[in-house]
Amino acid sequence: MPVDIAISKPPIDALHCELLRRSGVSLNVLRLDKCHPLLSGNKWYKLKYNLLEFQQQPDLPILSFGGAYSNHLHALAAAGKLFGIRTIGVVRGEMPEPLNPVLAFAKEQGMTLLPVSRGDYRHKLEPEFLEGLRVRFGDFHLLPEGGSNSLAIKGCEEIASLLKWQKPGSKQLVALCCGTGTTMAGLIKGLSEIESESAPDVLGISVLKGDGYLQAEILGQLQASACTDPIGWRVDDAHHCGGYARSNPALQSFLSEFAEFSDLPLEPVYTGKLFYALFDLIEKGVISAGTEIVAIHSGGFRN
Repeated sequence: MPVDIAISKPPIDALHCELLRRSGVSLNVLRLDKCHPLLSGNKWYKLKYNLLEFQQQPDLPILSFGGAYSNHLHALAAAGKLFGIRTIGVVRGEMPEPLNPVLAFAKEQGMTLLPVSRGDYRHKLEPEFLEGLRVRFGDFHLLPEGGSNSLAIKGCEEIASLLKWQKPGSKQLVALCCGTGTTMAGLIKGLSEIESESAPDVLGISVLKGDGYLQAEILGQLQASACTDPIGWRVDDAHHCGGYARSNPALQSFLSEFAEFSDLPLEPVYTGKLFYALFDLIEKGVISAGTEIVAIHSGGFRN
C-alpha cells in the first residue's frame, strides 16, 4: 500500500444537549469523517480491499458510477491518484457547467468524467451498456455504484472494532445512515463475529424512499457474505424526508437548531437525516432512557 495512505484512528466525540440530558440517553459519535483528509467517512473502508485487488493490475483504470454530488466518485478519484491508478466516473445526468466542487475535485485528481442520461444510467450494469464503455475506454476494473460489493463489506467489517462503550451493562445501540446498505451489512457482520456476552443492536436510517427496500438489500448482502447468525438489527424507513437528496422543513429546522449547540458537521443527504432520526426517536421515547448510542459519522459534503 502506498506510503501516502495514512488512515488515522477515528476519535469518538460525546454529544451534549438538553434533550439528551432530559431523556437519560448518551450519544457519542464515531468520527469516520476524520480518518483521512480525502478518503474520509465510510468510503475508505468500502474502497480498501477493492483497491488492493485492483493494484494487481494497475495498468487498467477503475470505472465506477455516481451522481453529480457523489461522495463515492470524490473518494475514488482521490484514491486513484494516491494509488497511481486511472479512474473513470460515469455521471448520472448532465454535468453542471461550471463543474460543481465534487466533480471539479474529481477532475483535478485525474478522473475522466462521462455524463450519461438518466435513462441510459438505469442500464449501467447491463452487458450491452458495459460493452459500449469497453469499446470507448478499453478494459477496466468495474466497481459498482457506491463501491458496494463483497470486498466493500469486508472492509466495513473493520468498523466494528472501532466502537468503544463508556457504560458497560447499559443498552447499547449503533446507528448509521444507509444508502446502499453495504456499510451496515459489513458492520453487522463484523459485530456478529466479535466474541462478547452482549452485542449492541444496529439501527440503520434509510435516506431512500421505499419501505422495506434497504431491509431486504441488507439481508441479501448478509446472506451472500455467509453471515448466518447476525446480531439484532433493523432499518428505519420513516426519516428519509422525501427520498434521496430530498429535504423537508422539519429536517431543515432540525439542522438549524442542531448547529446552535454543536459544531459537528452535518449535511442534509446522509448525516443530517441520521441525527434528525435519532433525536426524533429519543424525543418520542422509542429509544429509551439508559441507552448508550454510538452514531457513525460517515462523512459527506454540505452542499
